Amino acid sequence: MTLWLLTNNNTDWTRNTVHDAIVVYPPRGSFYPFPTQGEQILIFGGTGDSISDERREILQSASGSEGGWGGLMDTDSGYPLDSMDPNHVSNEEEAPDFDAYKKKVTIIVEEYFATDDVVSATNELKEVAMPSYNYYFVKKLVSMAMDRHDQEKEMAAVLLSSLYADVIDAPQVYRGFSKLVESADDLIVDIPDAVDILALFIARAVVDDILPPAFLTKQRGLLPNDSKGVQVLERAEKGYLAAPMHAETIERRWRVSKKTVEDVKARINNLLIEYVTSGDKNEAYRCIKDLKVAFFHHEIVKRALVMATEKQNAQDRLLDLLKEAAEEGLINSSQITKGFDRMIDTIDDLSLDIPNAQMILKSLISKATSDGWLCASSLRSLALEPRNKSLEDKFTTSFKLKCQTIIQEYFLTGDISEVFSCLEAENKTWVGELNSIFVKRLITLAMDRKNREKEMASVLLSSLCFPADDVVNGFVMLIESADDTALDNPVVVEDLAMFLARAVVDEALAPQHLEEVGSQFSGTDSIGGKVLQMAKSLLKPRLSGERILRCWGGGSSTPGWAVEDVKLKIAKLLEEYESGGDIREAYRCIKELGMSFFHHEVVKKALVMVIEKKSERLWGLLAHCFGSGLITMNQMTKGFCRVEECLDDLALDVPDARKQFLAYVEKAKTIGWLDSSFRYANSINGKENGACLL
Repeated sequence: MTLWLLTNNNTDWTRNTVHDAIVVYPPRGSFYPFPTQGEQILIFGGTGDSISDERREILQSASGSEGGWGGLMDTDSGYPLDSMDPNHVSNEEEAPDFDAYKKKVTIIVEEYFATDDVVSATNELKEVAMPSYNYYFVKKLVSMAMDRHDQEKEMAAVLLSSLYADVIDAPQVYRGFSKLVESADDLIVDIPDAVDILALFIARAVVDDILPPAFLTKQRGLLPNDSKGVQVLERAEKGYLAAPMHAETIERRWRVSKKTVEDVKARINNLLIEYVTSGDKNEAYRCIKDLKVAFFHHEIVKRALVMATEKQNAQDRLLDLLKEAAEEGLINSSQITKGFDRMIDTIDDLSLDIPNAQMILKSLISKATSDGWLCASSLRSLALEPRNKSLEDKFTTSFKLKCQTIIQEYFLTGDISEVFSCLEAENKTWVGELNSIFVKRLITLAMDRKNREKEMASVLLSSLCFPADDVVNGFVMLIESADDTALDNPVVVEDLAMFLARAVVDEALAPQHLEEVGSQFSGTDSIGGKVLQMAKSLLKPRLSGERILRCWGGGSSTPGWAVEDVKLKIAKLLEEYESGGDIREAYRCIKELGMSFFHHEVVKKALVMVIEKKSERLWGLLAHCFGSGLITMNQMTKGFCRVEECLDDLALDVPDARKQFLAYVEKAKTIGWLDSSFRYANSINGKENGACLL
């Protein structure tokens, strides 16, 4: 039996399930809806506290009845009365420890916006250890970000995605956004475009899989039609989520371009080129001042020295520019020294293109010292031989030079087969140390380019099928040189973490290899430790694999393919096979996708179709693919986990979906598709009996 509690305090009908009670608020002057058969109606009249007292008396008297009402009035049950009830008071938000929580999380959010340190913010929130109040953290983080720049908005969205499930559970995220929508009328007082900003936050949360799409519909039913909250929800649904390619648009909306440093470098390069051509020092000095980056003047020194090394006929003019800039205080002595030190650090790589680069640099240092604008004793030592060589022979130097040419040509053509041929010709025995050098050079060159080249580098790395140890050593070499790389690329930690996480998603590395990389570097404050922690946080969220595949706009072995296109191809080939197609043709289509790291999508879609149609035909296709090695156990496990995550939705159409899934899990374990450690997380009644282990 369903009990309906009716009042006449609101302007709109509102239904909210509380255990097995349904609270309904009809509009003034309206008659209550006729109940369905078997439902009982309690009508509360009057307004104000009389309603609250009456309701409490009725519910308390019902709490011991046979209808299953026990504990309904228990505030610790996790099912509070409807927050839209005018008489509802949240005792939780009056608690002293809640005030302490609010102060702590405000500090955490402020520090996060100042440092952009996801790991630190995560650890600090864990230390607060008040998970029942985490909805307030969601509300506070978003509301503070709404009144700041796009950088902070993007940071807030990234942090929420990272905290989801691991630190803040789904109900708390849901409640936090619910509170935000309810307070939209207040937010708009201080933030004129609050409706649009909050709508975008909600759309981003849906795209990031931390908020269910049903949130919009359910929340709209709890708000008055004329509230700003309704406008927020409509804007999120119609303005953002309903748009074509909405996921990519939403994810790029606040993304602060990482090309700021690249733009400054380009301007520096241009002003030096123009100066070499014209010789106009005053114009060069004006351009340097207009940059307004005194802390980055070492880049001017370094690039001037590189240009002087490459164009010896321009040496005197460039040294003269640096000399006068130093004497007039435009470039201070510490920036001069730092620029020369950076040149010394990169001389090994420059020597690959200019064999006598080291000799030229020594000459430049000597001239600057004799002219009195450089203190040579403060410089790092310039080794007679290139440093940090892994193979001390001419062949290695030659291989590095050829690697650079191979990679640059690949970025132009995208021809993976040509890379295979060239590498086979240069490294006939596939020496592991040379493979590692190639990995390092590939990612180093990609990090200094656009997203297209980064995506191509990841695709190539997964296609080369180097032994995992060679890839691990390549990343170790990259992290070892990260301090120097950071001078040119301030976001080197983020880039390396993304490349490392992508290598795991692409199965160029296994998850356990992350620890192997991290073991080479001590302490979480080291660059290696930071890269490892960030890579782990990227891989941790639910459906992180698909987001990582989209990080640079790709997700397939054919640069430019969208993940949605690949999903469509997989669905189509499975439907064709299920309707009577040839198993060999289906196998060929899966193989030709060239996306072994995305085969969990094949497993997921096939298993969902098996459950929906109760057909064993697609199960046979999975058996064929697993038996031939096309689909690995790791991809099988990911596929089963992804089906488990969508069982709630699947059960709406297939009532026995959970029962079927559990049977297929046991069957897959028996035939060796899944490891015995795989456990089914039964979320019925909100109680987990296990976890999906990868």
